[in-house]
Amino acid sequence: MSAKPGGLTGGVLATLFLSCTCAQAANLNFLKDTPISYMKPADRKALNRAAQQALDTKKDGETAKWSNEGTGNTVPIEGTVTPRDTVQREGETCRKVTITAVAKGQTQTWTPTACKKGGAEWQIKKQ
Repeated sequence: MSAKPGGLTGGVLATLFLSCTCAQAANLNFLKDTPISYMKPADRKALNRAAQQALDTKKDGETAKWSNEGTGNTVPIEGTVTPRDTVQREGETCRKVTITAVAKGQTQTWTPTACKKGGAEWQIKKQ
């Protein structure tokens, strides 16, 4: 997965968002009113920035808060990003990251593994 435009959570959220927009065709209506369904591109960018910063600066178990304030979305979305389980091997750093989003009383949580080498952006590791 490329870490370019969209970066870490852009890729995760883009995948989940596409799943949501295809909900009716694929019988995934359970995603209809989840926080990801209310996210617009600017919201995903805000979450991506928060995730990149948390992965770069937070210790395992430390939580960073994020919100979509200022993105222009009329639906308030907020959440947390918590990196954990850091592992370094062969010049690569990997961390699990718990990403939580809350909108309209609904909460969604994802826990992908993100990795990076050197000064590159964090990328979701394929499982």
